[in-house]
Amino acid sequence: MYENFVPERIAQLRTHKGVSARDMSLSLGQANNYINNIENKKSLPSMQAFFYICEYLGVTPFEFFDDGNSNPEALRELINEGKKLSPESLKHILHLMKDLNNK
Repeated sequence: MYENFVPERIAQLRTHKGVSARDMSLSLGQANNYINNIENKKSLPSMQAFFYICEYLGVTPFEFFDDGNSNPEALRELINEGKKLSPESLKHILHLMKDLNNK
């Protein structure tokens, strides 16, 4: 299962970040085709490399494996801002979100 998930998730998050596989590879201190090889299922990253990949992509390992979350950074920011709201404001935002999801 994860043999396909990891390469696809890296590609999804990398694309969302707006960087090329080559640029990401070089930023990680790897050969220019490193991420391309992972995304093409020719190899998998080591655990240490996986943690560097998560750090580069701005996600925690938990967020990486949460495939229902296509934009982990924005969701994390939304949650952090939500924690600062009063209970009444949070109730209004939740209602608005539910309305938006039903459209």
